[in-house]
Formats: sequence, C-alpha cells, structure tokens
Amino acid sequence: MKKTIIHTENLSVSFDKNEVLRNININIKQGEIVAIIGPNGSGKSTLLKAILGLIPYQGKITIFDQPITKITDKIGYVPQKFEFDKTFPLTIREFLEISEKNVTNKEINHALNEAEMSAHQKQLIGQLSGGQLQRILIARAILKQPEILFLDEPTTGIDIEGEMDFYQMIKHQNEYHKVTVIMISHEISMVYKHASQIICLNRDLICMGKPKQAITKEVLKKLYGDDVDLMHHEH
Repeated sequence: MKKTIIHTENLSVSFDKNEVLRNININIKQGEIVAIIGPNGSGKSTLLKAILGLIPYQGKITIFDQPITKITDKIGYVPQKFEFDKTFPLTIREFLEISEKNVTNKEINHALNEAEMSAHQKQLIGQLSGGQLQRILIARAILKQPEILFLDEPTTGIDIEGEMDFYQMIKHQNEYHKVTVIMISHEISMVYKHASQIICLNRDLICMGKPKQAITKEVLKKLYGDDVDLMHHEH
C-alpha cells in the first residue's frame, strides 16, 4: 500500500476576508501523478502555494509527516509565471549554476539530460521558446533530485507538440525516478491520460479520486457551470 506523503486537514485560505479555500482535506500518496483542476479563481494555485508554505493559511498541512520548512530539500517547484529580463546575457547553464546553492556539475548535467536540453546549454535564456523555457524550469526544479514535484499550470503558452513532450518528460520523472507529481492543469483530456489521481476544486473540494471515476458530468457542472458537456473518452 502506498504511503500518504501530503496531508491537509481543514485547510482554509482567506485574503482580505475573501475565502478562497474552505476546509480542504486531502491525502496524496507517494508515486502518484495528481492533477488539480477547476475554473479560474477556484483556488488551485492557492492550494499549491499553501502546501509549499508560500502563503498564510488556517488548518494543518504536513509533508512526510513534517512541516514544509523541514523538508524543502525534497521539493521541486515550477511556478505559473517566471519573470526575467530577456535581454540579460545569461546562458542556460549559467542559469542553472546560480539556481541552487552548492550545485555540482554532475547535478547540472543530469538535469539538462533529463530535460533533453544538453545540446542547448550555451544558448541564452532570453532566446528560448516557451516550451524550451519550461524544460529549463523543470531542469532547475529537479537539480537536487526531489521526491515531490509541484507544477503550476506548466503547459501554459506551449503548443500541442510541446505539451505532449512535456507530459512524457513528467511521466519519465514519475515512473523512472519515482517522483510524486502534483500539477495544476486545464487540459481535461491530458488529465485523463496522464494523472493517476485528480483533485477538483471550486473553493470547496468537489471531488478527489481516479479521473475515470471522479470526473462525472455532475462534477463538471459544479466546477464549470451548466453549459459544460462531458466529453466521452476512449480508455
């Protein structure tokens, strides 16, 4: 039986008296690929940031039965937006060298290999396509070979081909390196194909479970309104 590694108990988050998340109770097991879905403003990024200890919250959160502050070395994170000066003459390799303290050449080479960006390591960060930049952000997140990888809408701005490559890369991390993956996604079809568990949010926890069982027409209506039709998928 897989071990629960992320646990939240009555997790709530409010900003200026506006309740964004309300009494969220979830358990995420080791080795899963978990997709978080929901409409804009439903609290998806807020949930991720609360688990990572980046924002204040009420309730209880533990990772490996400890507070996040004690296990940061086991965590990799790719934020939704990465702002930087595209005119700054920084190569991919230089970017990775300054991303972590005491990072070794071996770790950089491994991360570049995993992201399939070794051949581009001397290229300037500002010259990368959206898909290439996302790969480098993944490389940065896995420099220290984390046990859990958090991804906040990782395929935004990437074309379909780049999106497929990205999910294959994530699946490799999960299956080969046994990394637990928690990602926010708007792509229901990709969730069906790649996620082992799903969390449906709309301020409250609407559903949690295996995508094929959890995503029903009723759940989608609770998430996105009455106009949503559930697409039939071949499994």
